[in-house]
Amino acid sequence: MLQRTVPDEELRARLADLLRFAVPRAAPALETLERRACDGYAEALVRYPGHDGEPVPAFLLVPDGDGPHPGVVVHHQHHSQFHLGKSEVAGRAGDPLQAFGPALARRGVAVLAPDAIAFEDRRALARGTEPHPGDGPQHHNEMSYRLVRGELLITTVLGDAAAAHSVLAAQPGVDPERIGALGHSYGGNTTLFHAALDERVRFAAASGCASTYRRRMADRTQIELAQIVPGILALADVDDVVGLIAPRALLLVSATEDKYSADADEIERAVGASYERLRHARHSGGHDVTPERFALIVDWVAAAAGR
Repeated sequence: MLQRTVPDEELRARLADLLRFAVPRAAPALETLERRACDGYAEALVRYPGHDGEPVPAFLLVPDGDGPHPGVVVHHQHHSQFHLGKSEVAGRAGDPLQAFGPALARRGVAVLAPDAIAFEDRRALARGTEPHPGDGPQHHNEMSYRLVRGELLITTVLGDAAAAHSVLAAQPGVDPERIGALGHSYGGNTTLFHAALDERVRFAAASGCASTYRRRMADRTQIELAQIVPGILALADVDDVVGLIAPRALLLVSATEDKYSADADEIERAVGASYERLRHARHSGGHDVTPERFALIVDWVAAAAGR
C-alpha cells in the first residue's frame, strides 16, 4: 500500500481527475430492441449511449414479481474471447459459470450486462458471438489510439460503467439506492475501480483481479490494457483503490494459483483492519470461476442486495 498523505475523499478526487472519471449528470436514453420471457425473469436487449457517445448494447434482466428490485451491473470477463461479452453474462453463450445474470435475476436482483469496448457487438470487425481473427489487435488499438490522442482506455471503460449504473437505476421497478457492481477478471478490475470512484455503487463483488501493480511487475505478470495508466503509482495502487470502497460491502474472490490475484491476502491485510464489510474468499486452484466460487458470488450478491 502506498504511503497515504491525503484523506480518502481527496484521494478519490485526485484519482478521478487522473482517470478523467465523472458520474453522468443524467441517465442515458435507453432503446429496447428485443424482449423475451425467461424462467423467473424478463430479458431485454437494449442499447444506450456510452461514455464516448457510441451505442452500448446490453442485456437487461428484470425479475418476475413486484419491485422495487435491487440491481447489479455485471461486467463480463476478458479471457481473450472478444466475441463474448453480454451474451456470456446472460447465459446465451460461452461459459455457464459466467452466467451470473440468470442466477441473480432468479434471486430477485435486476441485472444489466453491457458489452465492454472491443467485445461482442462493440468490435470493429465483427458482431455477434463468433470469433474474428482480428479481434485481439482491435482491442489493443482501442488503447493505443487513445494514448496517442492523450486519452486513456480506462476513461471509456469506467465512463461506460457509470453510464450502465445510471441506466439500471432509472429503470421502473428498480431501487436506485440498492445497485451494486460485479465482475470476474477484466470485469473485476472494472468493478473495483468503478466502485472506488462512484459512491452510488452500494456493494461490489470482484473475482480474479485482486493484485497490485507492484506485485504484477515483480512477477512479470501482464497488466490488462485498460489498467495501463501513466503515472498512477505516484498516486495509488490497487490496495488503495480497494480501500476507497469502504465502508460499503465488498467481496474479493481469489485463488492460490491465480497470478491475477497473487497478493489478494496482502491487499486484505493492508485495508482489512479498518474495513468491517470486506470479505475475502481465497480458494485453492487457478483463475477460472469454479462452481463453488460461482455459488458463493451469487449468494453474496443476493444477500448484499437484500435478497
